[in-house]
Amino acid sequence: MEMEDVLRALGHLTLGSRLRRIGERLQATTQAYLATVGIDVPAAQLPVLATLDRHGPLTVGELAQALRLTQPGVTRMADRLQRAGLVTSRRLAGDQRVRRLALSAGGRRLIDQARQRVWPVIEAALADQCAGLSGTLLQQLDAFEDALLGGSIEARLATRSAAKRR
Repeated sequence: MEMEDVLRALGHLTLGSRLRRIGERLQATTQAYLATVGIDVPAAQLPVLATLDRHGPLTVGELAQALRLTQPGVTRMADRLQRAGLVTSRRLAGDQRVRRLALSAGGRRLIDQARQRVWPVIEAALADQCAGLSGTLLQQLDAFEDALLGGSIEARLATRSAAKRR
């Protein structure tokens, strides 16, 4: 007997939990795609690098504000990215508690690679998947989640990636 999908069945009542689950599955799908192109940075950390690329050096607080994420969460990601050699950190002269983050040379190379070869593929595959969605928000989430579970998004990524290499 197949177990009922309770989050789906409860509809709007569990919308937050449902969005989180879909987000986690989408990040796992993206992570698997990143591995195929040789990028081993967690997908969830790429927005930090992208923000530093777009805005230049930022404090952790500014970065958290730009991403609309909590400061402790951004601090943890920044620490991991610094240990990986993708960002640099320096304390502000006037306040040693505050540090300013910037892309390292390795972080810049990774962002350049992602911008040219990876992000267009992911963007196009997800835009294709979302283009045919219709109905209520819950119906659209059903269809999107079904595509995640059924491999449709992975197939779109593979097709787009192959086309990009040509």
